[in-house]
Amino acid sequence: MSDTHAQTVAYVRDTMLPQQPPPASEAGAVKWVRANLFPDILNGLLTLVALFIIFKILAGFLPWLFGGIWHTQSLAECREILDGATGGCFSVLTERWNQLLFGFKYPSEEYWRPALAFVMLFVAAAPLLFAMYVPRQVLYFTALYPFIAFWLIWGGTILTPIMALLGFIAGYIAFKKLEASSFAGALGAAVVTAFIVWFLGGYVTGAMSGVLALPEVPSRDMGGFMLNFILGTVCVSLSLPIGILLALGRQSHMPIIKWICVVFIEFIRGVPLITLLFVANVVLAYFLPPGTTFDLILRVIIMITMFSSAYIAEVIRGGLAALPKGQYEAADSLGLDYAQSMRLIIMPQALKISIPGIVNVAVGLFKDTTLVSVISMFDLVGMIRGPILASTEWNGVYWELWGFAILMFFPVCYGISQYSQWLERQLATDHR
Repeated sequence: MSDTHAQTVAYVRDTMLPQQPPPASEAGAVKWVRANLFPDILNGLLTLVALFIIFKILAGFLPWLFGGIWHTQSLAECREILDGATGGCFSVLTERWNQLLFGFKYPSEEYWRPALAFVMLFVAAAPLLFAMYVPRQVLYFTALYPFIAFWLIWGGTILTPIMALLGFIAGYIAFKKLEASSFAGALGAAVVTAFIVWFLGGYVTGAMSGVLALPEVPSRDMGGFMLNFILGTVCVSLSLPIGILLALGRQSHMPIIKWICVVFIEFIRGVPLITLLFVANVVLAYFLPPGTTFDLILRVIIMITMFSSAYIAEVIRGGLAALPKGQYEAADSLGLDYAQSMRLIIMPQALKISIPGIVNVAVGLFKDTTLVSVISMFDLVGMIRGPILASTEWNGVYWELWGFAILMFFPVCYGISQYSQWLERQLATDHR
């Protein structure tokens, strides 16, 4: 039987055939195009329509961009050079870049100070944003950065931020000394100690105002994108811890604390931000003693921080509500008190759940800083709508200026969004 079968088989291969490359339509760019752009007739038509729209946009935008004029003194001169040709008048950017970035009153010889503070911000934020990659020793610089940045941007004697720092240090020491006996008493002692140090520090800085002093720049002289960045950075940094406290206070079993937080959150969320800015600009002065000067930027920071912290509190409250009851019971079974359970078990999980909502509030807050232009603060939008477009040289330039505003805001907002997605991937400990 086997001999007959062997005689009928002409050839038996005893080696494997070499691997063949896949068909061209199933590999590389061709496969990607078929799978993503032309998987069926309907999606193929939509792809062709989208490509046509993109072509029309680029056909008008690219000649306007690359045919633009960068070195003229006015819009009329720019249009005379173009003589009907397609091109943007970008000379307004080369002529007014300093006003767009720093405002029209900030001393030009001091531009290095906010620029240096901006660069140092990345170093200070690194251990907070990328803790797993940055040495913990950098946290010392992070703690000092707010005081250094204040001195660089506003100027004056260096003793002012030093005394402010000493007040926080003294308050922290007083809090740690009394924390074991009574949390409320320790917090009160910390506040009193800090205010005492700041009160005494006012006399010291007044008597030694010339020690390591930079030229002072009042808040009314600040503007441009620098003002937007200051407001956005400070308000986001302050609103997150305040929002956490408000969220915890709203869930407190103490009726007074709970209702104070509820009334604050609901009132702030029911009032437009522009109304709060008008209150900061006009109404707040009526509640201060006559002759009292309250820095306008500080008033705006307080109002924007109150506004954003109310929204962040609701986002975090949603994260706390999303946690299963077993997490709270697990913390109680370990014998942890309220502060320990919140710090070690509950709050890390709630913040992880709340990351998308927190980022949404942060991005919206940074963009809402442009609303300060309605109270005569010359931020980036205020500079465009005010001194630049009101000038006879550049009255009529719109696309170039608003395009510059887009280039300033988009990288910041997009960077925040991308960082949040990266952080979610880093914290994705659950397996699905």
